[in-house]
Amino acid sequence: MSIALSSCFIAVDDHERALTFYRDALGLEVRSDVAFEGMRWVSLGSPSQPEVSIVLEPLIADPNASGEDRRAMAELLAKGLLKGVVLSTDDVDAAFERVRAGGGEVLQEPIDQPYGVRDCAFRDPAGNMLRINQRAGQA
Repeated sequence: MSIALSSCFIAVDDHERALTFYRDALGLEVRSDVAFEGMRWVSLGSPSQPEVSIVLEPLIADPNASGEDRRAMAELLAKGLLKGVVLSTDDVDAAFERVRAGGGEVLQEPIDQPYGVRDCAFRDPAGNMLRINQRAGQA
């Protein structure tokens, strides 16, 4: 038996802004765009990993959620306290420049970490943290 990652979900408050970031700045391809009961899920992924997707989901996927719950989730998202994702690349410096040019909010420029990667960090338009790393010696 084997288990592999298929999807990870990232809550967003504006699918169009998030889509522009993940598709245009990161270069991910859109795989599906599904609407249901006034909500939306957009699945994206790297062409080199067709079996793995990032799904941009509604902040709260419950049409009956209370206003109090929606406000609480919006506050957590704005503070960057919900989900994040770590992406890998063979050229973190080039990836950094592409995402910065695409409007990504820079949290950390590329640096060599003591645990064997060179990485950088951004916030997406909703406030979620993204790290992009490159293994040491990979170039």
